[in-house]
Amino acid sequence: MKAHLFEISISAPAEKVWQTLWDEGSYMQWTSAFHVGSYAKSDWKKNSRIHFLGPDGNGMYSEIVKLERNKMMVFQHLGEVKNHQEQPQEESPAWSGTTESYTLEEVEGQIKLSVSVDFPNEMADYFNEAFPKALAIVKELSEKNYITVMTAVNADMNKVWDYWIDPKHIVNWNNASEDWHTPKATNHVKVGAHFSYTMAAKDGSSSFDFEGTYIEVKPHEKLSYAIIGGRKVFILFAPIDGQIRIVETFEAENQHPLEMQQSGWQSILDNFKKYVENN
Repeated sequence: MKAHLFEISISAPAEKVWQTLWDEGSYMQWTSAFHVGSYAKSDWKKNSRIHFLGPDGNGMYSEIVKLERNKMMVFQHLGEVKNHQEQPQEESPAWSGTTESYTLEEVEGQIKLSVSVDFPNEMADYFNEAFPKALAIVKELSEKNYITVMTAVNADMNKVWDYWIDPKHIVNWNNASEDWHTPKATNHVKVGAHFSYTMAAKDGSSSFDFEGTYIEVKPHEKLSYAIIGGRKVFILFAPIDGQIRIVETFEAENQHPLEMQQSGWQSILDNFKKYVENN
């Protein structure tokens, strides 16, 4: 076992990088590079326990041994979690006592994010591939103005996925308020393909087409697309605790207040949850 170092330079304030790393929604986005649906349970205080989990409730339990906000977070791994239950440390000797540290340092006007992590040599190929991908997502989310909305749907994954991508369902849930609706939708769910949702005021006073092109499609796991104009959207679907957790992260535009944009996207997501659970 030896420490491995991964680094990336990010053109954003340390506060923004820190937020991207540890806020619930953005944490799930960048850790999806390891496993879609990865999440953490903790109060995020020094000396507190933390559970790093996958959708199946398996993972690792650790302690936050160092915490300097916007500067450093260090975890000491203690043992494995199976079905949400901590296992005796002696049953996972390869991980017990190993550390994982995240350090933020300003270097020439940028934040250098350094991650030092201990892992067994047999896992080197996996982590050497996944960590650079994960840090690239941290960089993307930190450098641009991304906002995350979330919900948890009481339905199975097949139904959630179908209702999300099928135009016959999209027209029934894709509205942010009762005075708007989506009279028409087309959706071709594959990389490089196009979608278009016509969103209109019910009184006929206004309408526009919400359009984009898919960048990534992993059925029942991930979608990402670029809206006309280049802004990106990342969506995760994860079965957690008997529900389907949806995490939607979108690049904000600069014409409306961020709070208004977040409220609108969250309202659409809430409508989706209501529609799925009631139909």
